[in-house]
Amino acid sequence: MFGSLTTSLGWLRLVAFLEGTSFLVLLLIAMPLKYLAHQPAAVRPVGMAHGVLFVLYVLLVLQNALALSWPARKVGLALLASVIPFGPFWADKRLFQA
Repeated sequence: MFGSLTTSLGWLRLVAFLEGTSFLVLLLIAMPLKYLAHQPAAVRPVGMAHGVLFVLYVLLVLQNALALSWPARKVGLALLASVIPFGPFWADKRLFQA
């Protein structure tokens, strides 16, 4: 599913999936619990996990861009995808295929 985890591209694909999933959990579960149900407990751990995964995603995009000589447009799209819901899943299908 994510390719080989022995390559940096394989790691990027795995982290993209995890980062995209954590973003959706934060937006669709944790934030509504905080603001609609007045139960903020989920925001802190989910937000922290998402933050760590986001930074790891950005670093892996930059690492792969340098190692694989990606054009600036591809790097820009990969970084933009990280801040759009479902973006990392799109990036995996359109940008991160070996």
